[in-house]
Amino acid sequence: GSLLGICLILQIITGIFLSMHYSPNISLAFSSVAHITRDVQYGWLIRNMHANGASIFFMCIYLHIGRGLYYGSYMYKETWNTGIILLFLAMATAFVGYVLPWGQMS
Repeated sequence: GSLLGICLILQIITGIFLSMHYSPNISLAFSSVAHITRDVQYGWLIRNMHANGASIFFMCIYLHIGRGLYYGSYMYKETWNTGIILLFLAMATAFVGYVLPWGQMS
């Protein structure tokens, strides 16, 4: 749980920094990401921290779910259902973040 909090704070901080230099226009989205990577001081580091931080965040989520399954936390229905809803919200947010650069893979 605490690792998830640390990852979430890291994602929020790096996301705010990236959003300061990002252009949401369809024709400029990819070039603004390239600008962040190439021209902004330590932009490449912040972008990679944000991308890898998302992967680490989901790894921590799946470990948290596995721990809950192992210890029987699914018996508490309301808490478990809230966690599943938060999982789907995190997946939706990650999908939107994956599509934002408007590159070949997105």
